Amino acid sequence: MGKQYASVSPTEDINMKTERQRKYRYVRKEGSCNVVFRHVPEEWLMFVFDIFTTLVEIRWRVMFLIFALSYILSWLFFGILFYIIALAHGDVKDPNTEPCVFEVRSFTAAFLFSLETQTTIGYGFRGMTENCMIAIIIVTIQDVISCFIDTFVIGIAVAKMASARKRAQTVGFSNCAVINLRNDFLYLSWRVGDFRKQHMVEGTASAQLVRTTRHITGKVDVMYEDLVIKQKDLILVTPTTIYHKIEPGSPLYKMSLEDLRKEDFELVVTFTYTDDSTGILHQTRTSYTPDEILWGQLFQEMIRVTKRNYRVDYNLFHNTAKVRVPLVSAEDYELKKQVRPSPRLSPRRSPRSSPRPSPKSPQQNHQEKLMKPPTVTVELVSEPTASSSGLPSEPDGQRKETLTLPNDPTLAEM
Repeated sequence: MGKQYASVSPTEDINMKTERQRKYRYVRKEGSCNVVFRHVPEEWLMFVFDIFTTLVEIRWRVMFLIFALSYILSWLFFGILFYIIALAHGDVKDPNTEPCVFEVRSFTAAFLFSLETQTTIGYGFRGMTENCMIAIIIVTIQDVISCFIDTFVIGIAVAKMASARKRAQTVGFSNCAVINLRNDFLYLSWRVGDFRKQHMVEGTASAQLVRTTRHITGKVDVMYEDLVIKQKDLILVTPTTIYHKIEPGSPLYKMSLEDLRKEDFELVVTFTYTDDSTGILHQTRTSYTPDEILWGQLFQEMIRVTKRNYRVDYNLFHNTAKVRVPLVSAEDYELKKQVRPSPRLSPRRSPRSSPRPSPKSPQQNHQEKLMKPPTVTVELVSEPTASSSGLPSEPDGQRKETLTLPNDPTLAEM
């Protein structure tokens, strides 16, 4: 029975040669999906229609470039309009005429007037007059557009800072998953923890086994198998170990250590939760390959209880220790437990076959003694006879007789 157990490291050689082609992950360790879409119909049109989500998902440097260009281009566009109005009114050629805009007699002055109008700087050198109605209308339109640009920029920046991706970076999974015995059953487990002091309201854990099958014809099938998780709804105040019992119906039920090393799948685990501060729904995910599932390992304890509080040492979050675990599959392990011989029974009689007499009281023992008839032992000895030598000879024989007298009640009284 001792040969069936061993502590195993993922780098140990177990007399098995596996030639497995390297495959890129379906879900990366940080949670992003390794999928690229091509030839999407009307891709740019969909991005333009959903411009808010597009700007939230792009990178910060691209967003800053777009916002800077939106302001500069709007200033430049309205500056050109004010310069055209100045040319049409004759403010550039004749400085003695009543201008549409004070101190706007060149393109540079028109651009500065547009910038001051949209940013509401108001240096006091340039201003509108009542001579040109078209200039007044242009200034009104520019003020309205500037309000829309400011609102859009602030909204995008706030939404991007409150993005679920940033909050998801503060909730992490262990670098590996482990398989060990728990309550005499094989369990697959991994760890999840929240690194912030402000914890979430509630969370739900889930796991799927993703298999990618490539056919000779070039067709690729992606199949998903759900794993049943015990106590999947939890409050993540301290780091928690999530367990999956390897039982009938589990994709890992017929998988031994050798089978695990030969397999080519990906375990995708997720944790969906609601943030306590913002009330936004977030999801953190990662994946484990068969090489990252350690057989015969156990997560080290990282919670210590003191007189004042609970202390969590995140230095031990990814640490594991070796334990003795059978190398066979969960199915074979269950069969071996069923055929395991039971301990032999002792030759003593069972308590049911020979019941132990109950103790009797002293009064009952006294009554039983009185009921028994008295017994008298009589020893008959024959007299010795003298021998010819004058010495007494040994007795011919002795007899002992036992007489039982009838039970007389009067004797009991005496």
